[in-house]
Amino acid sequence: MESKIGGQGNGQQEGLKPLIGSKLKFSCHRGISCFTECCADLRLILTPYDILRMKKRLNLPAEEFLKEYTQPEEESESLFPMIRLKMSDDSKRRCPLVSPQGCTIYEDRPGACRLYPLGRAAATGSPGRGDREFYFLVDESHCLGFREGREWTVEEWLKDQGAGHYNEMNRPWMEIVTSQSPRIQDLTGEKLGMFYLTSYNLDRFREFVFQTKFLKVLDITSGVIGKIAADDEELLKLGMKWLKFALFGEDTLSPTCF
Repeated sequence: MESKIGGQGNGQQEGLKPLIGSKLKFSCHRGISCFTECCADLRLILTPYDILRMKKRLNLPAEEFLKEYTQPEEESESLFPMIRLKMSDDSKRRCPLVSPQGCTIYEDRPGACRLYPLGRAAATGSPGRGDREFYFLVDESHCLGFREGREWTVEEWLKDQGAGHYNEMNRPWMEIVTSQSPRIQDLTGEKLGMFYLTSYNLDRFREFVFQTKFLKVLDITSGVIGKIAADDEELLKLGMKWLKFALFGEDTLSPTCF
C-alpha cells in the first residue's frame, strides 16, 4: 500500500515525474522571481512531528495552534482523521507563515516543505520484505528553480534540507495511517478520537499519560518516564507505540503484570 501523506500537498500541483538517475537540478533563493509562489493554495497535510515543531516555534499550546493554523482534511482517502495547514483568507490563499522574505518558521517548517520539489511515497511491504520509500519530482510550471544549475542526489538534498530526522520521526505514524492490519475495520469513534488526540494534541496526550492509570497498567520503565516528562519528541515516540498497541494489538508496549 502506498501513501504520499505528508509528502506533497500543493493545490498548484500539475504532475509528478519520476527521478531520472536519482538526481535533480534545483535551487530556490530570494533572487529567483518565483520565490514563495509555491507557498500558496496548499493542501498540506500536517504530521504529528510537523505540529510538534511548529507549535513549539510559535510558542503556542497545541489547542490554540490547532484552532488558529489547521483545519480538517475532508478529501483524505485515509480512514484516520487528517488535518492540514489552514491558508490565509486572501485571493492567493497564501500560507499564513510566509513573508516576502520567505518562511518565518524556516528552521521548523513542515516536512513536505523541506522535501519540495520532491514528493515522498511510502510502500508498506509484505511480511519479511519490510517497507520501502521512494521519491518523485513535483512538476509545477511556475517554479523556476528547476532552471538553476545546482545538481543534487536525493540523499544530498534530504541532508541539506534537514529532512532525515523528520522522516524518521514521521515513519511510525506513516506506518499507522497506511496499516493493512485486519483490525483497521474495527476502528470505533472512540479509537479514532484517541488517534486524533495522540497525533495532534500532544498537550492533551501528556495529561492522559500522567493523570490517568496509563503508567500503572503499562510496563514503562522509570527511565522512559523521565524522558517523556522532559522531552516532547520522546513523548511523541511513546504515543506512536501506544497507538500501534491500542489500535492494532502490536507488541510495542506491554501490560503490567499483577
